[in-house]
Amino acid sequence: MKGIVKRREDIVPTVLGGGVERRVLSYSEQLMAVEVSFEAGAVGAAHTHPHTQCSYVLSGRFRYSVEEESVELRPGDSIVVPGGLTHGTVCLEAGALLDIFTPMREDFVR
Repeated sequence: MKGIVKRREDIVPTVLGGGVERRVLSYSEQLMAVEVSFEAGAVGAAHTHPHTQCSYVLSGRFRYSVEEESVELRPGDSIVVPGGLTHGTVCLEAGALLDIFTPMREDFVR
């Protein structure tokens, strides 16, 4: 196998508090895949970073905000947030997001 395989069951989640936990699934210098699990009512606080981010809803329902606009996302929905824009989410129904970053988030693996 020329690729790098990481098994989800081997990844210890980082508990972020407030009903949110993160698992860094796999990454290279250019790309990172992260699963973020939320309890109902949990908040992914508004923030900004230079990375382009794509969020894909694996399960649950989310109110996702980018700058002054917000949208409800359900399983199978996705959103791309260009680097530098303020964004965040509120979990309306317990679930998980698959977040993809380019380039990778070095702060997630320190």
